[in-house]
Amino acid sequence: MNTKQLIDEAVSLPVDERAHVVDLLLRSLNPPESALDQQWINEAQRRLAELRSGRVAAVSGEEVFNRLWSVGHSPGC
Repeated sequence: MNTKQLIDEAVSLPVDERAHVVDLLLRSLNPPESALDQQWINEAQRRLAELRSGRVAAVSGEEVFNRLWSVGHSPGC
C-alpha cells in the first residue's frame, strides 16, 4: 500500500476513527512524557477544583484578549 492509498483509506474512516489515527500519528512524532503529562493533569485538576469551589472566577477569552489589547496599546508602550 502506498501513501496515497493509505491516506485515501484513512479519509474514508468515520470521524472518531480518523481522530484516533491522527492522535496516534502525532504521538509517534512527539511521544508524551508521562511525568510532564501527570504534572499537567494535576494542574488542570487543581484549577478545576478552584473554579468549582468558587475560589477563582472564570474569565472569558474575549475579556482576556480585550485586557491584553488595552495593555498593549496604552500610552507608554
